Amino acid sequence: MSMDSVQIRSFVLRYLEAEECDIIEKHPAYVTVKLSPSADRDLTHRPYYWSFVERTGVTPETMTCTFIFDPDVYRELHPEPRQAGPQAGVSTAAPPGMTAAGQPGPSQGTAPGTLPASSSPAPDSSTAPGTAGSSVTPGMPPAAGQPPQGDSILGRYFGFVPTTYTARVPRDEMTYGSRRLEQIFAAVRAKGRFVRLFEAYTPPSSQAAQHAQTVPYETWLAVNYKVELTCDMKRSEFHSIGIQLQTGEIREQFQEWMAPRKLTPRLPARVYVIPDKLTLPRAVLFLEQHMEQKLAGYDHQWAMHANIRLGEEQSRVRDYYEALLRSAEPDVRAEIDSQYERRTQEVEWQYRPRIQISAINCGLFHIPASNGRLS
Repeated sequence: MSMDSVQIRSFVLRYLEAEECDIIEKHPAYVTVKLSPSADRDLTHRPYYWSFVERTGVTPETMTCTFIFDPDVYRELHPEPRQAGPQAGVSTAAPPGMTAAGQPGPSQGTAPGTLPASSSPAPDSSTAPGTAGSSVTPGMPPAAGQPPQGDSILGRYFGFVPTTYTARVPRDEMTYGSRRLEQIFAAVRAKGRFVRLFEAYTPPSSQAAQHAQTVPYETWLAVNYKVELTCDMKRSEFHSIGIQLQTGEIREQFQEWMAPRKLTPRLPARVYVIPDKLTLPRAVLFLEQHMEQKLAGYDHQWAMHANIRLGEEQSRVRDYYEALLRSAEPDVRAEIDSQYERRTQEVEWQYRPRIQISAINCGLFHIPASNGRLS
């Protein structure tokens, strides 16, 4: 199962909206956003920065990112700039003892502490600093047409001092299986493993209805299970099951049943929740028993066929290694025995039929009770 670019774009935008990120630029082929603190923690991996923010209490500065859904269209809209010489605003002064062309300067070979014969005389010390006649920093000749660089570390060791800075905006292609998309998947799984939601309810606006009784809400525990029927082949199924915590009623396809309802994380006005009669551990036990009974009614011929293939493969492996051991020298039998054991375990793991059930996520859903359910 995979996702196309439209599905990926819809999923990413829903994630950014849920995380309350600021969208700077939106296009069908890409989106540029300033991440919220929560999304920045999930996606940028800056633990030292966030520990500093927590210790000092300063306002965090989150990163700005571009998520690309159609790389071809993005490259057409944003072609890469050509490298055409030094950037504007960056000095190209030569390092000490070198000319701008990278050749040894006129002072090379001169005794330390002396000036070459062609050097200009020292400027008048009475000239005010910062004027056109100000002195040049020793060992740092300015480039032609450029002002003096001053006694800076970059100027002394690298021969230039950058005067403009461009913020880099990370760009990630959001394709199925990409690292950034997998990060978002992991963040959604971690934060969405458990939810508690209420069905939205708006009290009547009429004067008489405002004095009506409050609406009772019942509680459902819903669990989304993943069932894997595994052997040398594999089939996966997803089951959404809910149990009513007041009556013990179990409903399958719970997610589809709840889809048309408008949900909110806040308790609506004029609503009260009926106390539960089932504890959560007991409700989970009932759901697990329901899944076991459901799977027991499956046609398990696939497992019988898998056991037949398992026996055939075990027979082939046994015949091969037993013949090899009979003809092997004593000093290599230990290594062959080790290989035989590893191969036997691999065959067992690959062909042995088994059913694995795992809970993907769960939640408590409060909806109007059966005698007061909204239409």
